[in-house]
Amino acid sequence: MNIDLTGTTTRKIQDALTQSRHLMGGPAVGMVLTLIIVTDESAQYDAVRAATEAAREHPCRVLTVISRDPRGGSSRLDAEIRMGETGPGETVLLRMYGPLAEHADSVVVPLLMPDTPVVTWWPGGKVPKVPGKDPLGTLAQRRVTDSYAARDRLGTLAQLAEGYRPGDTDFAWTRLTSWRSLLAAALDQPHDEIVGGEVEAEPDSPSAELLAAWLSIRLGVPISRTVSEGPGLTGARLATTGGDIQIHRPDGRVATLCRPGQPDRQVSLLRRPMAELLAEELRRLDPDEVYHESAVRFAKDLAGGTEDGVASEPLSATAEAARTRPAEQRDGEAAEQAGEEDGA
Repeated sequence: MNIDLTGTTTRKIQDALTQSRHLMGGPAVGMVLTLIIVTDESAQYDAVRAATEAAREHPCRVLTVISRDPRGGSSRLDAEIRMGETGPGETVLLRMYGPLAEHADSVVVPLLMPDTPVVTWWPGGKVPKVPGKDPLGTLAQRRVTDSYAARDRLGTLAQLAEGYRPGDTDFAWTRLTSWRSLLAAALDQPHDEIVGGEVEAEPDSPSAELLAAWLSIRLGVPISRTVSEGPGLTGARLATTGGDIQIHRPDGRVATLCRPGQPDRQVSLLRRPMAELLAEELRRLDPDEVYHESAVRFAKDLAGGTEDGVASEPLSATAEAARTRPAEQRDGEAAEQAGEEDGA
């Protein structure tokens, strides 16, 4: 069921939602959270599609905030309500015109599900410097960004680390779940002393920097960054006194796990779509302190600092190389990656 409301108010939107539920024979709400998506018109289709798929696991009310012409014309609110098309939950697209676009929180607050958690997600590269202080971010227990979608990926990741508030997270970290699980499983087996390592990935990969920072913190050894052609993360190597523990994934699909004295093993390590990343983040609403530690460590390494006496391989050279590439090259890469849903 689709309902279009032009020049509407939050009261009319609430009435339309209630009437639609009754018409569909579902008087109970039955949703576990409110997901606020802050995006623009060009990116809203992919974001709403991912949220709809994630809602099959986490039934929720999706409020998509789309600002249009915030500095011109009179204030107007248009709403598009979608219910019962592809899964549970309710989706409301809120298009705000004129000065109203600068006060989106005043429109969103009356539409929040009562007594349920709130998650705010910025799917594109335009994220606030401090998501926890953003008007829509302050409404949420969990705030999700994606530094991989930004033009300056490493700069955005460092900015988010500096402005971290409990509840912040980034898809660049979510993409590492499979890598971290595989590395942890490999290290659970008997192994010799680890003396160093490296992470291999495409240039200016936030996920690679976070993985290198995480390994350095947990293992207490320097972890260097090497550049490959991608896609995304292509390898991680831990040097031990008895040989290397290595994961190599050249195609973004299947990885080879190599351990000293053991036969090589093929492991599925598929790059996950956006809907799966979002669904994972909606499973937990508590602060992710491990992400915070890794992001702060990356920011310090980027600035040439050290932590706990362990100096990682300086990342500033990688970051500088990424930033000083010609703008035309970066823009071309951004256009090619616009259709990709994962960066790791």
